[in-house]
Amino acid sequence: MSILQLPHAPPAAVLIDWHATLVDTHDAMYHAVDDVLPRLEELGLWERLLRPEESKTIEDAKLVKYVREHHKLHPKITAQRKISRTDIFEVLFGADGDAKRRIHRAFDDCYKNYVDEVHPLEPDIRAQLERLRAAGVPVGVISNRKRDFFEHELAIVDGSGWRDLFDVTVCGDDVAHRKPAPDMLLKALAELGLEPSERCWYAGDSTTDVIAAKDAGITAIFYNGAHWSQSWLDKIFPGTVSHPHRPDAVVDSIGGLTGLARRMLANGKRVERARA
Repeated sequence: MSILQLPHAPPAAVLIDWHATLVDTHDAMYHAVDDVLPRLEELGLWERLLRPEESKTIEDAKLVKYVREHHKLHPKITAQRKISRTDIFEVLFGADGDAKRRIHRAFDDCYKNYVDEVHPLEPDIRAQLERLRAAGVPVGVISNRKRDFFEHELAIVDGSGWRDLFDVTVCGDDVAHRKPAPDMLLKALAELGLEPSERCWYAGDSTTDVIAAKDAGITAIFYNGAHWSQSWLDKIFPGTVSHPHRPDAVVDSIGGLTGLARRMLANGKRVERARA
């Protein structure tokens, strides 16, 4: 079944992923991934790689097979710029939490060499987030980044930084478990004084983001900034017993996310007036 549904409730808060949803740090990210993958044996992680036949999809199996054979990503993956490092590590290590923690730490050591490479993913991000906050919706950022990397990017993006746009920020080293665990989302909601519910939205560009949102018990919005086709969305969110998580809605821009939130808030107010 195609993913065409809308969220079930207007937002009391909107949490948003950082990399590849709000900002473009692809160059920095892929440089760091390129640096860390040749070190898998040195890091004691080579034997922890999944076998291709254990992969979720044929495409995942191809990624694992290529990394096993070449100790790097296929150039096509880097050129497409459509998969996050978190999803790369999920594909490579599956449910092995210890291996993922270790590869994330090694990635961070490499990423510090490229941390100045950050740009708005869309030209009107600031304006759209200001519209959302003007509607009375708290906005937060969730990032698997280390806190010091994220704070640096937050301060320099768009020339003057975006510190004033967010009511809460949570980073990978603020919690015990990074995404796809729900810890970061739950921490952000706690800091906002909110209980997890469908009135809390989380928007991100990866399957990891959707899993984290669903496991947190909140609304999952898939940000399709890469403009995946509907058939591809149905493939990466199959809704099977082994891979049950599917987004509650799909948007292809931050303007689309803001517009959806504002429309649902307006509709909710009209319903309340009609009942009064």
